Amino acid sequence: MTTNRVWVYLSNKPFNEQTENGLKADVQNFLLGWNAHGKALTASSEILHHHFLIIKADEEQYSASGCSIDKQFQFIKETEKKYSLNLLDRLIVAYKKENGVFVIHSSKIPQLLKDGVINENTIVFNTTLSNDNEYKTSFEIPLKESWLNKFLITIK
Repeated sequence: MTTNRVWVYLSNKPFNEQTENGLKADVQNFLLGWNAHGKALTASSEILHHHFLIIKADEEQYSASGCSIDKQFQFIKETEKKYSLNLLDRLIVAYKKENGVFVIHSSKIPQLLKDGVINENTIVFNTTLSNDNEYKTSFEIPLKESWLNKFLITIK
């Protein structure tokens, strides 16, 4: 059984087709040269909902080291500049409605709850996960099961 380490990057704005194509190429090039202590890492990526960049490293043979993780973050910072994106802001959140995926600053959650735009059962995306099992089972979760549940108290 493979053990994948997972990093989820959420963009503050949707990727257009040109950005998405550029991202795919840039990430693929990065992953081809990504290594830990001179050992090539087996890694993959995907783009979801025009907002998420997901990077997975198969850690069965080699684990991503501190240095290799630093290289990934440096690559993400360069990617942010190149495409004028914000991928590292942990205070932006995404939620899913029947008409799409929406990205907002977490400070807007109380107002959206109060206005009835979202509720405790609205699907939100968990960007804090770290492995394949969590990705498969808890990438999309109800708001009440996420760290955003603290805002439910403020509207009752």
